[in-house]
Amino acid sequence: MDAFARFTNQTQGRDRLFRATQYTCMLLSYLLEPHAGKEKVVMKLKKLESSVSTGRKWFRLGNVVHAVQATEQSLHATDLVPRVCLTLANLNRVLYFICDTVLWVRSVGLASGINKEKWRTWAARYYCYSLLLSLVRDLYEISLQMEQVAHDRAKRKKSPSQELLEETEWLQSFLLLLFRSLRKHPPLFLDTVKNLCDILNPLHQLGIYKSNPGVIGLGGLVSSIVGIITVACPHMKLNTH
Repeated sequence: MDAFARFTNQTQGRDRLFRATQYTCMLLSYLLEPHAGKEKVVMKLKKLESSVSTGRKWFRLGNVVHAVQATEQSLHATDLVPRVCLTLANLNRVLYFICDTVLWVRSVGLASGINKEKWRTWAARYYCYSLLLSLVRDLYEISLQMEQVAHDRAKRKKSPSQELLEETEWLQSFLLLLFRSLRKHPPLFLDTVKNLCDILNPLHQLGIYKSNPGVIGLGGLVSSIVGIITVACPHMKLNTH
């Protein structure tokens, strides 16, 4: 109970719970919509999803400052590739949160002259850029881990021919090496899964890869669960180095 209280006292913790609820409602409404007699339930789920989405915008109002701080921290990464990718990703997150704030101002009626669709497209574009750059960083880290695992295995193996006899197919060998690399580095696995799930939404909004609400809802739910894990267990978060 104490751990849950500490988690919910954090703004990020509350946002992750709200986000999980939002995408659970999206997924459930998509699954129930084709069934007769579920109209009222679907309507309630969609209303709850909309209310939670509106509530989450309040949590995100200060995220521009956090994104700026993250950009400054990423500049100190020792490795060039993560430094460039994270810095550019965080800069795009700053622009995304600026667009998100403008959309919030529009939604509460403080500035009715704002072009909602234009700003929404900009927000999706910057969010997509940020996630793509984060995925490039993830792929770079995965390649380093795979190289290390392959090097360790090569030192343990006395005869390289045994390796070829055991793993005759290149794809099978590659997937096995990938699995062992991610198993040794859970934060990297979680970060990659989160970014892959998150990118479905902006790709859909930009018309690059069309998905349905069920896929987006499932991806958002998985991403939210990963977010909850990394907030509750900070050692599971992939750190800048």
